[in-house]
Amino acid sequence: MSFELITIPCLSDNYAFILYNVENRSAFLVDAPEADPINEVLSKNNLNLEKIFLTHHHADHIDGLDKILEKHSAVTIGAKADIHRLPKLDEYVQAGDQLLFQGQVGEIFDVSGHTIGHIALYISAQSILFSGDSLMALGCGRLFEGSAEQMWHSLSRLLSLPDNTQICSGHEYTENNASFALSIDPKNHELVKRCEQVKLERSKGVFTVPSELGLEKKTNPFLRPFDKNIREKLDMQRSTDVEVFSKIRTLKDNF
Repeated sequence: MSFELITIPCLSDNYAFILYNVENRSAFLVDAPEADPINEVLSKNNLNLEKIFLTHHHADHIDGLDKILEKHSAVTIGAKADIHRLPKLDEYVQAGDQLLFQGQVGEIFDVSGHTIGHIALYISAQSILFSGDSLMALGCGRLFEGSAEQMWHSLSRLLSLPDNTQICSGHEYTENNASFALSIDPKNHELVKRCEQVKLERSKGVFTVPSELGLEKKTNPFLRPFDKNIREKLDMQRSTDVEVFSKIRTLKDNF
């Protein structure tokens, strides 16, 4: 079977994603920020929406759900930990569970930090991680509910995935994230090169999402609190990884 991924811009800076089986047109949607652009993509590509996966409870990831379901009879899936604040869904999952779609096996990760109960989905056969607002291109989500320790634990788990994993994150924040990253890691030549590329892409209206995990490992400061140059820049040579990560997150919040 052959599968393709569609990145769908929604609202002002959100993304939804559709993974579909090219042969039978069965589709899997991740997050539902806004119904109209998603319904349009489904119709234009003659897709049959089979399942919808929600990464977390925030309105800009779920508000389009009802109008999508008015046109498509799909199985809805979300976090068991968020059952009290998600719309009524068909299935609830937690870390370690598996999600099946058209012969593909997805693994559920708990990536709490941005919210408590935030989940991500990794489909190894497709080398794709649907990360929502946990790991993002050159960044990570704000800590609205969780702690720095929780978020670093979540991101550390994702670091173990293969470098070719495509990170399908929930927002187009990359250009701002790039400017911040340079402010604390100016000696990183890979980062400098990436920032120039991001600026060029955004000037042409090109999506910077998905991004590749191998590149994130080299350039995303939120994945590198152990980095010597970052620690020197922050004067935190003797601090723990969690302490450095927390400082990076605070600096980004005020950037």
